[in-house]
Amino acid sequence: MQQPIRTLNAANISAILEAFTESIAPVGSSIQGLTGVSLLTALKRKQVGLGPYPSVTLFEAANRIMSDLVILHGIAGLLKLQAFPFTEYTVEFGNEDKNGFDIRATSDSCSLAGEAFNVAPSFFHSKKASALKKLRSKAADSTHRIIMFNAGAPSPRYSARHEPGIYYVCVDINSGDIEITPRLPT
Repeated sequence: MQQPIRTLNAANISAILEAFTESIAPVGSSIQGLTGVSLLTALKRKQVGLGPYPSVTLFEAANRIMSDLVILHGIAGLLKLQAFPFTEYTVEFGNEDKNGFDIRATSDSCSLAGEAFNVAPSFFHSKKASALKKLRSKAADSTHRIIMFNAGAPSPRYSARHEPGIYYVCVDINSGDIEITPRLPT
């Protein structure tokens, strides 16, 4: 079942993250004992049959789940730190695009648009460039724009070029820790 758009806030984020984590626990059981061509065929062609995305292949489910984990842990971190002037964030899971952006938030005088992804280091720069292009062209009127990504994506020596109103949120999906650059004023 495709995950719907969700509104995440301090009251529900823990329960949603816990339920999601439980739903992905059995993912991968369908390939137990497979090797070689049988393993690769199952990864790329056989529907996973369980978890949040039962009707897609394990390969596609892994891509969606890993991005969902960046969003869930990233939003949990933003709420915990009260990093931006928002008490709730509307997010899209999987590969839906009904809201224009993966992450949205509004308050009386501010708005936020964000893109989120979980990629291997070899895809980080192209994915980041695509997200920046989208934020620059379609979210120029937002007071806050974010790119949220997994901690393992950029190289250890990576340093983002900063532009006004765009923040990078680096998310460790194992610990739940986030790092926001540039640093927000306190």
